[in-house]
Amino acid sequence: MAVKNRNTMRARRHLRIRKKVSGTTERPRFCVSITANHIYCQFIDDVKGVTLACTSSLDPKFKAENAKPNMAGAVLLGKLAAEAAKAANVTEVVFDRSGYNYHGRMKAIAETARENGLKF
Repeated sequence: MAVKNRNTMRARRHLRIRKKVSGTTERPRFCVSITANHIYCQFIDDVKGVTLACTSSLDPKFKAENAKPNMAGAVLLGKLAAEAAKAANVTEVVFDRSGYNYHGRMKAIAETARENGLKF
């Protein structure tokens, strides 16, 4: 059996979540992934297998604000993600936290996206 470290346990939680969470054209999956250096947000239609909209801490709009991928940056990224979703005509989503705890930056992104018009 593999060594149980933080990342393998997160990957197992992510697989359990993905069994239940799936995006459709009407209600895509809002997938948020956090690495040590960046935060990535995607709106995915799992039926067609396409990404409808995406944003990340590598986005020029994010970098223009001189933001970092910390709590303040997560709030900005939640706002940018909601704007990208509106541009792609997405209003309702299914939230996929990718196995991460709903705490800190993950919670900040979700709450800011809700405040800016996404429903989930």
